[in-house]
Amino acid sequence: MPVRRVVPDVQCDALEENRTFYGLLGFEEVMNQGWVMTLASPANPTAQLTFLTHDKTAPVTPDLSIEVEDVDAAYAAVLSSGAQIVRPLQDEEWGVRRFFVKDPNGRVVNVLAHAAATADDAAATEDTGTGG
Repeated sequence: MPVRRVVPDVQCDALEENRTFYGLLGFEEVMNQGWVMTLASPANPTAQLTFLTHDKTAPVTPDLSIEVEDVDAAYAAVLSSGAQIVRPLQDEEWGVRRFFVKDPNGRVVNVLAHAAATADDAAATEDTGTGG
């Protein structure tokens, strides 16, 4: 099952301050929905950080996001493993299909795929699925 990228999700109350600080290290804003913002390296667009004040449609804020090529197959594999699903698979209004699952450490993982994006679009257009 191909993985397109892995992004740490950092819960915070200071989106602008994080944009400014990580801008000093070469990151640029690639997505901002007001409650979730993603920064990426222009030189390596899959090197990303996501900051969230909360998750708009989920009961918890994820610890990391993993974008996969086939989220339906990933969901089926995770379900059959018996892992704890925190939020079932669903489509989001911002163009991702995602679910949340707890890993063996108790971390919440947001597993997602872009609804209609090509691999290049997915790398250039941020959405951790957490928000975007």
